[in-house]
Amino acid sequence: LSAYFCFLMTALGVTAGAHRLWSHRSYKAKLPLRIFLAAANSMAFQNDIYEWSRDHRVHHKYSETDADPHNARRGFFFAHIGWLFVRKHRDVIEKGRQLDFTDLLDDPVVRFQRKYYKSSVVLMCFVIPTVVPWCLWGESLWNAYFLASILRYTISLNVTWLVNSAAHMYGTRPYDRHINPRQNTLVTLGAIGEGFHNYHHTFPFDYSASELGMAFNPTTWFIDFMFWLGLVTDRKQAPKEMVQARKERTGDGSA
Repeated sequence: LSAYFCFLMTALGVTAGAHRLWSHRSYKAKLPLRIFLAAANSMAFQNDIYEWSRDHRVHHKYSETDADPHNARRGFFFAHIGWLFVRKHRDVIEKGRQLDFTDLLDDPVVRFQRKYYKSSVVLMCFVIPTVVPWCLWGESLWNAYFLASILRYTISLNVTWLVNSAAHMYGTRPYDRHINPRQNTLVTLGAIGEGFHNYHHTFPFDYSASELGMAFNPTTWFIDFMFWLGLVTDRKQAPKEMVQARKERTGDGSA
């Protein structure tokens, strides 16, 4: 249970934090929530918020080209993990320099996390998941470290990478059949709502990242709960008429 709680916190740091909040600005979050999401993002250990969001914006702008950091046209392995083993294609660097990321560094939470990223990762990703079970209910350090820290981290990494690989190669395209990203149910289950990928690339500004709203999308549930608490404002969403028109115009008929 402790490991799963850490997994959910890790996932939210990426999905609700680096992805939907900072990369796409699909909603606004007040300071306490931004601090929580930054801490959760450090637990995820997938690069700091600025670097994650920078790469993701480049990915959306130049998806499936040489300027895409994890171009799925180069194969499943490259899109999943191989892109982290090689130097970035020169187009990724050149095209990325043309985009404006100043809004990210205008956020003091992003600046703080970036400045102290290494120490925050050690604390959030490894120390806390290990020490808390050991101190509170007598779990062995061996079990706490390898389950709540290492196994949880390994699973969370691969779940995120599946959005870049599997969700760009396998599934349906009910909103835009002309792009690679797909609707992938298994990725949705693992990545707590991020597998509605054809929708997301068609309407990247939508805070829910899916048309389905209250279907299985725990990240959306979390954002809606934070809205109810008054910590979230300005949730952006694609109008139903716009979504329906797009499905009829460019969808593959699977919806």
